Amino acid sequence: MKEAGYRTTRGRGRRYDGIVDTIGDTPCIRIDSLSPEGRTVYAKAEFFNPAASVKDRLAVSIIEEARRSGDLAPGQTVVEATSGNTGVGLAMVCAAMGHPLVITMAESFSIERRKLMRFLGAKVVLTPKAEKGIGMYKKAVELAEKNGWFLARQFETEANARIHENTTGPEILADFEGQRLDYLVTGYGTGGTVTGVARCLRRHRPDVKIVLSEPDNAAIVSSGRGQPRTASGAPAESHPDWQPHPIQGWTPDFVPLVLQESIDRGYYDEVIPVSGNDGIEWSRRLAREAGVLTGISGGSTFAVARQVAERAEPGSVVLCMLADTGERYLSSPLFEGIEEGMSAAEEALSRSTPGFQLP
Repeated sequence: MKEAGYRTTRGRGRRYDGIVDTIGDTPCIRIDSLSPEGRTVYAKAEFFNPAASVKDRLAVSIIEEARRSGDLAPGQTVVEATSGNTGVGLAMVCAAMGHPLVITMAESFSIERRKLMRFLGAKVVLTPKAEKGIGMYKKAVELAEKNGWFLARQFETEANARIHENTTGPEILADFEGQRLDYLVTGYGTGGTVTGVARCLRRHRPDVKIVLSEPDNAAIVSSGRGQPRTASGAPAESHPDWQPHPIQGWTPDFVPLVLQESIDRGYYDEVIPVSGNDGIEWSRRLAREAGVLTGISGGSTFAVARQVAERAEPGSVVLCMLADTGERYLSSPLFEGIEEGMSAAEEALSRSTPGFQLP
């Protein structure tokens, strides 16, 4: 970290008409303390979005495009299936734009997410964890068809990859203009980030190698098996190689249609699996050794970025996507061992001086 004088800021030189106008333009942060010697790892910190995840981009893109096309009428209810981050982003955007929102979500995802969505005004319908992601998806379809609601279709809509092609990719190009960038590392949920950013990089920086990651026990892309689909491109059934994993937001139990474009067109150069335990470990290390608060998916992406950097030639630069904030995981295994009360060491510190001790 560079030494500097007194820190100052100047403001952004503009004012915003609403919260959705603050989405995007997230920073790329150099992680010196955890980069392998002779290589540099940067993280694109998507938790700087107003609802603290990369899915804010997707949410505003879906709603704005649907309103523009007339598919979403003023005041019409929106419904979507999500593991959480898309739901939080949609709840923010729908609240700002005047649309009721109903979310379907498997009961296995973190409590913080459902509370955040409800706090932002959404209704959250939980589905059995035994039915996996396909269950919450089909529940959203049922509700949309019964009630005449707008189904956001994050896993199929072209609005998903397009927002990353138009914002995330150009931001990366601008931040590394005239600078070395050898690798981009990202996981996938819907596949919108990798597909949209790859479209942009393949045109303007084809030298950048794109590395996709997925859970090692749910390596459905690496399996090479195709995804059965309905006529609309929606998943017809769960992928046979999927197993439950702790990397929330990553890799549903099917290959999304948005991701299928990256598979079919060879947008990525390599797929590297990662364990949930490694993701948790590196999320904790990012917090404690770099001051970067990200979730399990961010830790998993960084773990793979480290692997890529370690084997890359000296001087290589790796950029990884950190999808969300660690605050979304307080009830998950990421925070196991972090107690509400004082630890023995903290109690000893309290007793080391005579005053202000708890009874």
